[in-house]
Amino acid sequence: MWAALKARLRRSAGPDPSSEPATSVAPSGTERSGAPVPPSDSGTPTAAGASRPPAPEEEIFSEGMLGRKLREATLDEIFQDLELVLLQADVALPVIERMEADLRKELAGRKLRWGVDAEMAVRACLERSARAILAQPVIDVAAAAHAQDPKPYVILFLGVNGTGKTTTVAKLAGWLRERGITSVIAAGDTFRAGAIDQLLLHGENLGIRVVRQQEGSDPAAVAFDAIAHARAKKVDVVLIDTAGRQNTNDNLIQEAKKIRRIAKPNLTLFVGDALSGNDVVTQAQLFNEALGIDGLVLTKLDADVRGGAALSVAYVVRKPIVFMGVGQSYSDLTPFDADWLVRRLFSEEGAG
Repeated sequence: MWAALKARLRRSAGPDPSSEPATSVAPSGTERSGAPVPPSDSGTPTAAGASRPPAPEEEIFSEGMLGRKLREATLDEIFQDLELVLLQADVALPVIERMEADLRKELAGRKLRWGVDAEMAVRACLERSARAILAQPVIDVAAAAHAQDPKPYVILFLGVNGTGKTTTVAKLAGWLRERGITSVIAAGDTFRAGAIDQLLLHGENLGIRVVRQQEGSDPAAVAFDAIAHARAKKVDVVLIDTAGRQNTNDNLIQEAKKIRRIAKPNLTLFVGDALSGNDVVTQAQLFNEALGIDGLVLTKLDADVRGGAALSVAYVVRKPIVFMGVGQSYSDLTPFDADWLVRRLFSEEGAG
């Protein structure tokens, strides 16, 4: 995203994008101290693994007499370019409006410090806006599973066809096992024999029990059996897979409501495909309205070259992204990392 916006900023702003000088200028021959360090193009992680935060306001803006003020014409061009690039990056319109409002609030009427150009200022402001949008309450699944009493902690997975939901269930089972948390999988997609077979193979690979019934059985009964098994065997977590369903299919929505009534999940996760762009936002929003969800899992996030879907779904649905799929192996499911996403959005080579 940032690479595309940066190119448009440079084309529209010309060789001196920063603007009109203030009434005072920096004294000649005076060495400036405290010049801001621009954010690295790659978002180089710190020693702790987090991305470098955007430059603080005091390093970007000047409250004194010295500095440069952005022209109104430059600001108008920046906002036009921003809207176009964000739309092309699959960022939903409400998010664009929020980011434009954040940018205007930070830039309008303020002077940039000497040595800071429009590009640097826009980047720092947009990074702060993106981080604020992604700052949803964190759901710590491992901690919740450990704390659950009585056991088990029940997680229900919902989503449309083809988003990687069944694979995500298996990946989460492996993720929990690595943390010493036992689990059992309920093969609740009883419409497809292939889905049951897929879970059985995953269970065999991971050494995790899969509770199933015959194709066409009642999915709620499968969930009930899995929870009863977990209680009897003192298993920590039950992971309930379900059939992919469109939110417009009333029969399947009613079936999902029945599973919820029977299973009484502690956590309901919507699994969406990041590559579907704004479709994943609409799907998550409608599933939340029809069934209620607690959080989201975005699959194929590593392959999302635009990067806007995650930003959009977090803002529009107002639910935290709990996990992200970043590869094909069982280990390629990881808790959502806002720093990772921001690095990709504002990388020269990353998303966009």
